[in-house]
Parts: sequence; structure tokens; C-alpha cells
Amino acid sequence: MTTPSNEQVAAQEQLHDQFNDVWGNPRGWKSLTIVNHTTVGIRFMLTGLGFFLLGGLLAMLVRTQLAIPGYDFLEPDVYNQVFTMHGTVMMFLFAVPMMEGLAVYLIPKMLGARDLVFPRLSALGYWCYLFGGLILCASLLLGIAPKAGWFMYTPLSSAVHTPGPNSDFWLIGITFVEISAVSAGVELVVSILRTRAEGMSLNKMPIYAWYILVMAMMIVVGFPPLILGSILLELERAVGLPFFEVARGGDPILWQHLFWLFGHPEVYIIFLPAAGIVSTLLPVFCQRPLVGYRWVVLAILTTGFISFGLWVHHMFTVGIPQLAQAFFSAASMLVAIPTGIQVFAWIATLWVGRPLYHVPMLWLVGFLVIFVCGGLTGVMLALVPFDWQVHDTHFVVAHMHYVLVGGMFFPLLAGIYYWLPHFSGRMPSVRLGKWGFWLVFIGFNLTFLIMHWTGLMGMPRRIYTYQSGLGWDLPNLISSIGSFIMAIGIATVLLDIVLHFRFGQKATKNPWNADTLEWSTHLPPSPFNFVSLPPVRTRHPMWELPDLVERIDRGEFALTVIDHGRRETWGIEPLTGKVREIIHLPGNSWLPFAAAAFIAITCLGLLSKFYWVALAASIVAVLVLLRWSWENGAHPLAAPDARVQPGEPPLHSRTCDGPGLWGMGVTLLANGALYLSLLFGWFYLWTVSPNWLVPDDPVIDQRLLLASAVLLSIAVLWQRPVLRRLRQGQGEPAALITCFSGVALLGALHAGLLLWALLTGDLAPRATAHDAVIVVMLVYSLVHGVLASILSALQGLRVHYGYVCKRTPYEPLVVEQLWQYSLAVMWITYCSVVLFPPTFGGV
Repeated sequence: MTTPSNEQVAAQEQLHDQFNDVWGNPRGWKSLTIVNHTTVGIRFMLTGLGFFLLGGLLAMLVRTQLAIPGYDFLEPDVYNQVFTMHGTVMMFLFAVPMMEGLAVYLIPKMLGARDLVFPRLSALGYWCYLFGGLILCASLLLGIAPKAGWFMYTPLSSAVHTPGPNSDFWLIGITFVEISAVSAGVELVVSILRTRAEGMSLNKMPIYAWYILVMAMMIVVGFPPLILGSILLELERAVGLPFFEVARGGDPILWQHLFWLFGHPEVYIIFLPAAGIVSTLLPVFCQRPLVGYRWVVLAILTTGFISFGLWVHHMFTVGIPQLAQAFFSAASMLVAIPTGIQVFAWIATLWVGRPLYHVPMLWLVGFLVIFVCGGLTGVMLALVPFDWQVHDTHFVVAHMHYVLVGGMFFPLLAGIYYWLPHFSGRMPSVRLGKWGFWLVFIGFNLTFLIMHWTGLMGMPRRIYTYQSGLGWDLPNLISSIGSFIMAIGIATVLLDIVLHFRFGQKATKNPWNADTLEWSTHLPPSPFNFVSLPPVRTRHPMWELPDLVERIDRGEFALTVIDHGRRETWGIEPLTGKVREIIHLPGNSWLPFAAAAFIAITCLGLLSKFYWVALAASIVAVLVLLRWSWENGAHPLAAPDARVQPGEPPLHSRTCDGPGLWGMGVTLLANGALYLSLLFGWFYLWTVSPNWLVPDDPVIDQRLLLASAVLLSIAVLWQRPVLRRLRQGQGEPAALITCFSGVALLGALHAGLLLWALLTGDLAPRATAHDAVIVVMLVYSLVHGVLASILSALQGLRVHYGYVCKRTPYEPLVVEQLWQYSLAVMWITYCSVVLFPPTFGGV
């Protein structure tokens, strides 16, 4: 390798300075405007660490209370709040956001991109996560924290049994946090599919990216049922709509279905990215490729698919039919097959390689031991007779911690130690790292291995104390001692991480001799990751091109021109990795912070019953989001200079298939999961609810619903040929303005008819669950109709300003998907509300 001359070094430094001028992060108050994925990912992880420490402190309080029989360290009400918040914080505020934050940080670097495809969406997700988590945790300081369990089963969490604001904090705070999770899910799915390095086809993608792709898709599909359930339960508590009250036609078991439709996939949402860390690190420390790459990818996809068929695994004792129990028991055992494929691939990689047992490898081996044990008890719990015996005991608590802590926390710490040089440019301490591992490993097994024994002896879950002489005294004392040993181990790990920033040895380039692209950046990385974007033709670019770091820094590859002032990266074909456009990315903005802040004010207004404040804040939040959508596409703030270099593809805003189409499609997939969950609730209550009340006469004007659906159909059909011509490079401004204005008017009329039907109908949503569900379904369609109309009206205005035309046809095609979705929802709602009931003798 030749040494660069002084002139080459100066030119290289000048190029990096030019990129920093465009991509650099501001300081002070303006740091709130940062949208760069590196900063956002680190913020996610640091915030997740803070919530983890809070959840750990709550766990110590629980174990102190249970250490000896009859102890009154915590009062019963306080204990209920503490154990509820422990589970809530660990599941909702630590596990998923931490894994998402690590993915937000790593994915562009691994894929050879400069940023995620929707940077402002990532920033919005972080602020929603922070504000939602703070709102939820504030309830602890106020002494009114949730106390019905982290699963919030009804009727215990309903207004009758928990009349204060305790449950409301959970429902509103968690819904706010879920916005963050779904935002990050959409971001990661589209980024992985559309912003990889040139030539990086799907079969050359790093294995970690496969895990994150499946995880993100599971979030998109799996989180909306919980969001819907939280909305319905909050409506029942605040307004009196009886979705879960048996006397008025509801059913509390519906909450369990909605919760576990989310809850069981969440176990794999947490596990899969952790398994991705394992599959990424093992080849590095064995210095050979992962055995069975294709089989592992197939196992990842299969795990994600099967996980959605397991939710009743948590409901074997609620009285479901035996046929359903048999089906879900078989499905629960079936998921062990793809998991076993991954475990055998890891063992085979260890077998054929020569493992180097650095500190990250200790955590990986600890993971394999603990997770396999947790998997074995999971197969035991899949057997219905055994589950009946231990379902409500500490055996299940022990199993859950073996799967979640062993399956997520140990790989996470392995990954943190592995990627520490990325954050600090320094190496961690070997001695402190090993002490921390062994203390955590020993403390964890003392705590939860013993807890299996306690559960088999019959100790129930969720009790705040117990009598002496039941055989639980010694096991509980050992578990509590083990928990404090584990806490000391975690403190040792945190001390090691903190000290290494000051005293750690300077890291060399690619210090672990890794094979993936994130190690071709500087340590710590610059905001733009790569000054030039390299092509990738292999799964192991760093092994096959050892001088890649220097070549990237010298600007030998693509997109090295920065004088246009744009942040940009490649847009590629999802399957082949062939470049087809330049994606220009938005810069730093106050809009994500402002939108999240006003949504937070809306949540606080709902909690404090100041509904006018909540309404005003929600309107402002919508206006901020509309302003966000305005600074997009061909807007001067989004693309100040649309010129590209000779031979380069066009900007994505000048094409008909930019990432926004994919983003809208994935967002509507999440939206559809929420709507299908609502539809599931409608048919479930029809079928199961013992007091389902069906009125003798129609409760709503069916002619208004039909007319509304027909108007919506006309609007969609009107714009279809216009948008087809726009795709073909045709369409005059006057015709476009007429079309978008007319379509917006038809959408407004459709919404008006829906509102008229709601106001004039003979609906009694507080009296029967039947009418309550109809109201929610119609309001859902109404909101979508209004939103689609506003966006089409804005498209007409953008045509007037020249942001949309035959040269920039991109945005109307994105809005068209919303119209088509709204039309499908409207007709399904019409069929469900008007055409379906006569089959069952109702209207």
C-alpha cells in the first residue's frame, strides 16, 4: 500500500470538511433538531439504558419485599405499582427501544448507506419514545402508577376496579411509545429494502440486516393490535364505551386476544435482533463465515411468520375450546424448529472455527446456555396440562426471564462490548469485563433457576407477601441474594463502559478483524458514515477488500460531489441491489421535536381531563405534520439543487417509485393491522360475547353509508387515469389542479355523509358494545377520508407552486395509496355493518 502524498491528504481532508458542512450536527439548543441516524440511535440507546436502570431498581424492590415471609417493606398498593411498572418499563421502555436504537445506529453503516431513508421519522420516533416514557414514569413519582400488571387485564384495569388515573397513564403513555416503535419499524423496513450499497443483493446482505428486517415487519404488523386495545380500553374508561364489559355486550377476554396478538410476537421481536447479534459476532470471533447462511435466513422468516399464530399460548386457562388449545399447543412447539436451526448453525460455526474468547464471546456462550434452558421450559409450557398446573406460578416468571433476559440481554451486552470502539474509539477492559460477566451469569441463575423450584412448589405470581412454613422461604431468599449479585455485575459492566471512554486503549481500524461494512467507517464515525459509497459484491467485504477503509476515505467510489448542498445516498432495486436513483434526504429540522411535543401535550390533556387542551394540541400537532409534508419532494428546502452528475441516475423525487411509496405502503400495512384487529373484535363479540345485544331496527341510515362509499369510489376512479398519465410524463397543471381539487371535494362530501350518519343514527354507544364498535369503525373511516381530502387539496396547491408536475410526479402517487386504502376500508366497513348482520338476524 502506497503512502499518500501531502497534496492527496489535503484534498482528502478538504473533501471531508465539505461533507461535514452539509452533514454536521449543531450544538446547544439546535441539537434538538438533529435527525442523523447515528445521533438518534445513540439517543435511543442512552434513554433505554436510563429506563433499564429504573426497571432494575424496581426489580430490586420486588426481590427485597419477597426475600423473607411476611415482610412489610412495601405496602400492597405500592407493591402492585412497583411490579407493574417493572414489567412495563423492561418490556416497553427498554427491550424493544434498545434493540431498535442499536438497529437505527448500525443498519446504514452495515448496508453502505449514509443515513436511514426517513431521518425525520427516526427523530420523531425518538422524541415520542422519550416523552411517552417520561409521562409513564412520572406516575411513579406521583404515587398513581399503573397497578393492574404490565398486561393490564380487564376488568382489573377497568374504571370499576381501578377508578383513578393509574391505568390511564399506562394506556396513554404506552400508546404514545408505540408510535415510536411503529415509526422505527417503518423506517427500518424501507431503509433495508431500498438504501443498500450498489450490488448488495438480498443474498449478499449482512445476516443482521435480515434479522432486523423481519423484526421491523413484525413490529409493523404486531404492535397495532395493542394500540387498538389501548384505545378501546381508554374509551371505555373515559367515555363509557363498553368493549370489555360483559353486561353491555362486551367481553374482557377480547382484551387478552388483542394484547397477546401483540405480546407473543413481541417475544420474538426482542429475540430476533439479539439473535442477529449472535449470528454477526460468532463468525468474527471464529474467523470464518456463518454456517448455513441460507438456512438461517429461512429460519428467521419462518420464526417471524409462526410467531403470529401463538398468541393463545398465553390463554390456555381462560376457557377456550379444546380444539383451539390443541392447535395453539402444536404451533407453540413448532416454533422450536426454526429456533433450533439457528442454534445448530451457531454451534456448527463454533465447531468448524477457532473461537477467540474475548469478552463478547463470554456473553455469547452465556446466552447459548441460558436461552437453550429457557427454550426447553417453553416447550414444557406449550403442553396444555402442564401449563394448567404452573400457569399462574413463579415457574412462568422464571421461564419468561430465561427467554427474555437470556435471549436478549446477554447478546445485547455482547454486542455493546463488540461495538464499543464505534462509540468511543477505544477498547474495553478485559478484566472488568470478565468480572462483570461472571457476576451477572451467576447472579442471574441463582435468581431464576431457583424460581422454577419455587413455582413448582405452588408459589403464585403477583403476590406481595407469603406465610412462613410453605417451603418458599429459602428459595425466595436465595433468589433475592442472586438478584443483588446480578445487580453488582451490571454495575461492574457499567463501570467498565464508563471508564473505558477515558482510560481505554485506542482502537485500531477494524480492531476485531470483522467482515461487515460498519467497520469501514472512522471510529467514532462521521455523521455521513462514508465520504464515498463503495460497491459491494460479497457478504464479507472487509475480509475480501482489506484496504476498503483507505479507498473510501480517498473518495474512490460514488457520490463524492457535495457542492449541491444535498444529503444523499443510493436508492437501489430491492432484490438485485442495482442502483436506480439518488435518494436525497432532509437535513436537521425542528419539526419532529415540535410534533412530538404537541402530541405529548395532547396526552397530558387527556390524562388531566382537560379535553379542550388536548384537542387544541392535537390540531397543532396535525398542522406541524402537514408542514412537515410540505417540505418534501421538489420543495426548495428538500432539494435546493436538483442537478446530478453525468452518468448518475435522477433524484428520487423526479421518479415514480421513490422510497415514499414504500413508506406509505408499509405504514398502511400497520394501519391495516389495526383495522383488521378492530374487525376481529367485531366478529369476535358477535360470536362469543354472552350478552351481545342486537337491535331490532337499523341503528344507522344505510343509504347514507352507501352514498358515502359510492362518492369515495368515484374519487378514486377519477384520479386513476390522471395519475396514469402523470406516470407517463404527461399532464398539464390546470388539469392536475382540477383533478386534485375535485377529488378533495368528493372526499369532503364522503366524510360529511359519514358524519351525518353518525349524528342522525339511533346509536347508543354507551349502552351496547354493538353500537360502540360501529361508532369506532365509522370514525376510523371518517378520519381517513378527511386526511385523504386534505392531502389531495395540498397536492393541488403544490401543483400551483410547481412542486408537482410531469417532471416531479412522485407525491400524488404516494397519496393515491391512502385513497385506495380508505376505499377498501369503507367498503369492508359497509359490508360488516350493513350486509353481515342479517346473516345473524341483526341489523
